[in-house]
Amino acid sequence: MNEVLNLFLLAFLGSIIALFGGVVFLYSKRLSAVLQKHSVPFAAGVLITVSLVALLPEAIDHIGENALIVILLSFFGAYLFEHYLIDIHHHDDDDDHRHHTHAKTAVPLVVIGDTIHNFIDGVAIAASFFVSPGLGLIAALSTFLHEIPHEIGDFGILLKAGYKKTNVLLINLFSASATIVGAFVTYFFFENESFIGIMLAVSSGIFLYLGAIDFLPHITQGYEKRSKSLIPLVLGIAIMLASVFLIPHSHENGHDNEEEHHEDLQNLESPDIIH
Repeated sequence: MNEVLNLFLLAFLGSIIALFGGVVFLYSKRLSAVLQKHSVPFAAGVLITVSLVALLPEAIDHIGENALIVILLSFFGAYLFEHYLIDIHHHDDDDDHRHHTHAKTAVPLVVIGDTIHNFIDGVAIAASFFVSPGLGLIAALSTFLHEIPHEIGDFGILLKAGYKKTNVLLINLFSASATIVGAFVTYFFFENESFIGIMLAVSSGIFLYLGAIDFLPHITQGYEKRSKSLIPLVLGIAIMLASVFLIPHSHENGHDNEEEHHEDLQNLESPDIIH
């Protein structure tokens, strides 16, 4: 029961609480602009670090070097999904006329794309949680941090399309809840070593894509001096590195100990026969 509650809280952190950024946009465009300006480079540092330092090693531990192929396919799969299937972009654009022109037609794509994205975030959190609660926490934190600028962008698109604030909040609440659904679908139906390894690799590839392609090219937006954007970027990297090394999450603390314990039991049950 405690595991179920802990997973729910992690998925809740990575989804519903991340709506805070969008809510800020509804009531204070000035504050949301400040939040988005700093959160984009921060999220870039967080996602790339978590992908390469936390998720990738665990994926390799579960399914070997095949994890690298899965990461590669996930990286380019995310690109194809975002640019060819769901043609949306969450960051600010100087061409306001284009935003107004396409706002209404973009709404279904935004909602569908983000719902699928949120579902995958839930899978990532649950897969990480299977390895250890610490890794689940790291995945949830990284999901929370990269969802804030996305939510601000989504709220802006829906408002430009003429939706009322209440409806904007309800639509995004529905979309965000897919994270919780994804987490529990994974938790209750797909608990096996190979699946967890594949999902960790998929999460690593998607997080790497989001950090390197979706966020990193936009980190200087809103800064008078480009160099200032390096501060939240480096801060995101540093905080995630500290989290990875300070929060117990490695398979060595859980998975390997269970194997050693199992081997010890086998040795006790099958003592050597002296000839």
